[in-house]
Amino acid sequence: MGAVQIVTTCVAAAITIVAAVLVVRTVRRMLAVIRLGQPDPTRSDNRGLRLRTMLKETLGHTRMLRWTVVGAAHWFVMIAFMALSLLVLEAYFEVVKPGLGLPLIGAWNIYGLVTEWIGVLGFVGILVLMGIRLRNRPGNAERRSRFQGSTMWQAYYVEYTILGVLLCGFFIRGFKAANDELEWPTWAAPVSHALGSVLPAWPAAVSLVAMVKIIISMAWVIVIASNVTMGVAWHRFLAFFNIFFKRTPGRAGSGLGALRPMTSQGKPLDFEEADPDKDQFGVATVEQFSWKGMLDFTTCTECGRCQSQCPAWNTGKPLSPKLLILNLRDHAYAKAPYLLAPSEDLSHVNALALAEKERPLIGTAEENGIIDPDVLWSCTTCGACVEQCPVDIEHVDHIVDMRRYQVLIESNFPTEAGVMLRNLENKGNPWGAAQSTRDDWTKGLDFEVPNVASLEEGDFDYLFWVGCAGAFEDRAKKTTRAVATLLNEAGVKFAILGQGETCTGDPARRIGNEFVFQMLAQQNVETLNEAGVKKIVATCPHCFNTLSNEYGQLGGHYEVIHHTQLLAQLVAAGKLTPVQPLDGAVTYHDPCYLGRHNRVFAPPREVLGAVAGPADDNKGLVEMDRFAERSFCCGAGGARMWMEERIGKRINVERVEEALSTGAKTVAVACPFCLTMLGDGVTGKKAAGAAPEEVEVVDVASVLLRAVQK
Repeated sequence: MGAVQIVTTCVAAAITIVAAVLVVRTVRRMLAVIRLGQPDPTRSDNRGLRLRTMLKETLGHTRMLRWTVVGAAHWFVMIAFMALSLLVLEAYFEVVKPGLGLPLIGAWNIYGLVTEWIGVLGFVGILVLMGIRLRNRPGNAERRSRFQGSTMWQAYYVEYTILGVLLCGFFIRGFKAANDELEWPTWAAPVSHALGSVLPAWPAAVSLVAMVKIIISMAWVIVIASNVTMGVAWHRFLAFFNIFFKRTPGRAGSGLGALRPMTSQGKPLDFEEADPDKDQFGVATVEQFSWKGMLDFTTCTECGRCQSQCPAWNTGKPLSPKLLILNLRDHAYAKAPYLLAPSEDLSHVNALALAEKERPLIGTAEENGIIDPDVLWSCTTCGACVEQCPVDIEHVDHIVDMRRYQVLIESNFPTEAGVMLRNLENKGNPWGAAQSTRDDWTKGLDFEVPNVASLEEGDFDYLFWVGCAGAFEDRAKKTTRAVATLLNEAGVKFAILGQGETCTGDPARRIGNEFVFQMLAQQNVETLNEAGVKKIVATCPHCFNTLSNEYGQLGGHYEVIHHTQLLAQLVAAGKLTPVQPLDGAVTYHDPCYLGRHNRVFAPPREVLGAVAGPADDNKGLVEMDRFAERSFCCGAGGARMWMEERIGKRINVERVEEALSTGAKTVAVACPFCLTMLGDGVTGKKAAGAAPEEVEVVDVASVLLRAVQK
C-alpha cells in the first residue's frame, strides 16, 4: 500500500465512521417520533399482499409511470441509486488498492455489463430530472409549478450528489482501463473503455477518485442525518415502508373509497360509550395522528404531484396537499423534544420545542396555527392528491381527522355548513325537504314504481337507491326518472324505499361529523337489512361509495352498482338499444367518487359510445384534457356543496371551461352534484356570452333515454 492509498483509506474510514454514527442517531430519532403516533392495528394484515403491492409500486413504478418521461427517468435513477450502493462498496476496495474490485461478483462480465448500462441510463435519467426541475422552478405568478413551496436546495443537492457519484464511477473505470486494470472486456464496459482511451495511465488516480466518490456519498449521508425532515432524500428508504403499510393494499389505484372510521387508541370509537374526556375525537394535536400518519409526514418527497392535481390549489385556494403534509411534518419534529421528554422533567427541553407545543394545530396566522382553517375547509376530498402520490401518503384521511375534532369538539366550521348538518339531523336530508315528498319524483310516470314495503322479499332484483339529490333537487330528479324509465324499459325488477330512505350520511362524514353519519347510517342499515336488500343500484356516486364501502363498518353488506354500470350491462345485452343519434359531440366528466375513489371509468363511456360513437368530425365521444383518474373535480365533494367558495376561482368554472374547450354540445355527467355544479357553470358562461346556447349538461342516463326513445 503506497502513501496515496494510506491517505485515501484513512479519509474514507474516518468519514464513513462519522456518517454511520450520525445516521444511526437520526434513524433512532425518526423512529421515536413515528412511534409517538397512535396505534393502528390494521396496518399489519395481509403481509404477502402488502409485500407484492410494495414491490409492484416501487420496482414497477406504477404511480410514477403515469407521467411517462418523469416516471421512466426516475425509474432509471432509482435503479442506479440501488446499484450505487454496490459501486460505493467497491470504492472501499479501490482506495486500498487501485486494481481491486468487489469480491466474488466483481470480475464477472455480466456484472460489468449491467452496472455499466445502469450507470449510463441513470446518468441520462438524472439529467432529465434536473432539467425538469430547473424548467419548473417555482416563483411564477400563476403558481403552476408543482415545486412551489418545496425546499429546492435539498433537491438540487440530492440530484448533484447522484450525478457526482455516477461520474466518479465512470472515471474510476476509465482510469482502470487507462492503467490496463479494468476487469471486463470492451463489449461489457464500452463507455469505460472509451473514457480510458483518452485518460492518462495514472495508478493513483483510481484510489483518489474512489476517495472522492466515498466523500461525496458519505457527505450526503451526513447531510441527511443532520436534516431529519429532508424528505427528498429520506423517501428513498422510507417509501418502501410507507407503501407496505398503506391502508388498502389490494385496492386498485390509490386505495381510496371508504374513509377510515374514527378511532381512539387504535380502536373504532363507539359513540354510545365514548367519553370526550378520555377518548380521542378526531385529531387535535399532531401526536394524535396514527403512527402511519407520522410515517406519511416523514416520507413526503416534496415532489408536488399532489399539488399539481389539487383542484383547490389550481383555482387559487390556500390548500396545497404537499404543504399541509410538510407543515405537519415540521411541526411534529419541532415538537418532538417536548413529547419525548419525561413529563416530570422538562428542564432539558429546548425553548423552540416548548413554544411549538403551544401552537394550535388549526389556527390562523395571527393565532400561530399550524394549518390555517381556510386550508382545512378548502378540501373537496376528491382524492387527486392520494391518487398521484408515488409514496401513498393518505392526505384525505388526515384532513378529515382534523375536521372531526373541529366539528365535534370545537364546533368550529363554516357557518353555512351548519344549516346542512341541522337539516340532516332533523329532516334526514341536507336540503331540509319534507320526508313526505321523497317519492314525489314518481308522479307523472306512465308506470308504477314499486315500494319495497309493498313487496315480498325476493320480488325485486335491485333496490333503487334514489338519494337526497335524486329525490329533492329538480335537475337530479330528471336523472332519477330517466333511470327508472330505462330500467322499466329493460324489464329490470326494481323497487324503492320511498319515505323509508334517508341520507346515507356522506356529507356529514366528509365534513367531520361522524356522530350524524353513524346516526343516519345505522338507521339505513337497519331498514335495508329488514327489507332483505342484497343488491342496490344508485345514481349518486357519493351514495354509491358510502353504501358499498362504508356501511360494512356498521354491519351493512350489499352488492352496490352505479346506474351507469347497470345501464352499460343492459346496452351490451341488447335490452336497451340506442336508435336516435346524438346531435354533435359529447364529452364526459368523471365524478371523483365514481372514478378515482371507485375506479368506474369504462361503463359511462360505453353507454355514451353506444349513443354517440367514436370521436369524428365534431361528433362522438371526445375527452377533456384531464379525464379518468386525473379528472378535475367539480368542486362539490367533501361537503363543499353546502359551503360558499369565496377564495380564488370557482372550481366548477375551471372544469366547465375545460369542457367547453372540447367543442362538445353535450357535457355528460354521472353524479347529481356534478350536474348541479357544471350546470351552474355553463349557465354562468352562457349569461356572459362565453358559451354557445346549445351546450347542455345532462346525466348519462338522460343521454341514453333520448337515444332509446323513438
